[in-house]
Amino acid sequence: MVKGSKKIENAWAMYDWANSSYNLVITSTIFPAYYVAVTSNKDASELSYVKFFSLEIINTALQNYALGIVFLIVAFTSPILSSIADYRGNKKAFMRFFTTLGAFSCAMLFFFTPDRIELGIILFATAALGFWSSWVFYNAYLPDIAYPQDRDRVSAKGYAMGYIGSVILQIICFVILLKPGWFGLDESDKTIGARISFLLVGLWWFGFAQITFKNLPSNTVINKKMKKNILINGYHELKLVWHQAKEIPALKRYLLSFFLFSVGVQTVMLVAASFAKKEIFPKSEDEPKLLLTIILIQLVAIFGALLMSKLSSKIGNLPTLIVAVSIWIGICISGYYVNSQNQFYVLAIFVGLVMGGIQSMSRSTYSKLLPKTEDTTSFFSFYDVTEKIALTIGLFLFARNEELTGNIRTSILVLMCFFILSFFSLFYTRSSITKEKYADLLN
Repeated sequence: MVKGSKKIENAWAMYDWANSSYNLVITSTIFPAYYVAVTSNKDASELSYVKFFSLEIINTALQNYALGIVFLIVAFTSPILSSIADYRGNKKAFMRFFTTLGAFSCAMLFFFTPDRIELGIILFATAALGFWSSWVFYNAYLPDIAYPQDRDRVSAKGYAMGYIGSVILQIICFVILLKPGWFGLDESDKTIGARISFLLVGLWWFGFAQITFKNLPSNTVINKKMKKNILINGYHELKLVWHQAKEIPALKRYLLSFFLFSVGVQTVMLVAASFAKKEIFPKSEDEPKLLLTIILIQLVAIFGALLMSKLSSKIGNLPTLIVAVSIWIGICISGYYVNSQNQFYVLAIFVGLVMGGIQSMSRSTYSKLLPKTEDTTSFFSFYDVTEKIALTIGLFLFARNEELTGNIRTSILVLMCFFILSFFSLFYTRSSITKEKYADLLN
């Protein structure tokens, strides 16, 4: 594996360009708005129930439960898959498989119409499974392709590329939604613009990912022999990683902090569009405003990721994360009270500033705390399992609270509690780090 190669770094970052179209169009904008619209009563702000096979459930709660189940599956399967990839030296093959699964599922969402709710939810779930499973192997490449002093920059570059690529496709989809006639589409079919967008996401993701697969080296070095049965070896590796982490106080404490703020950050990012559609933009004529707002978030996030990388070079990674978490606490408080569209626009700017930056910084911080090892896939598998369990908890709490209270706003306050806990946990982590050993984390 060649480290420090600009060509390889660019190929790695290009995967962010490819798959972030899923994150924006399917997770954050068009799919949530489309899903809420086709499953809601005339007024989207009212509680609406849908039938999923024999179950009857609040529409947005069903969506969040589906994602929660996906993240639980990823949490349990990624240790097995990443262990196989690490021992056989074929992590790129797994990354390619899940990319194909996710892209194909997105393309097939073209057939998701109002009378096919079950099909839509299942494809939505398999698309998420492909995206997040491929992310395990994508993250594991970072220590292999970049030197420690370059990881902040390379990580931020990946996120920046992702935001740029996804915004370009989002704008194309936005034009198709507003002016389907320009493309020869049937304007009487109100679903066609959204469904074409889902098809384009699948093609974009799969197509640009080929640049990554063509140039990114395969992990061909096999360093160890399998210690356990193939089905349990991955969990055995996680146990070994945990035992090593417990011997490094800074790493152990950081993992707790990462878990806590991931419950909030990732859940907010996944439910923001559905929340906005229900509470701020309930009318169908408001949908273009919602989509433009999400695009605004993505554009601001490009600068936010780069700004946070620059800030970390001045004050260190951990103080930067503390600043970001503080802003997230303020966002949650504001999100509970926001009522007007203008207020939501201001809130969206702050979300954008910290959304990409905290993800980029958390990934690079973790890579800097790792002990010297060739077994990077197992360590990043542990990282991803931690994140997926956090996401599962966050989504289930968010959905369950909405079911119990009938109020999606109170679910935001539940997430805020995790940000507050992570704020204190980051200070706890900081107290265990010596400047001599981790100078770039503290400055």
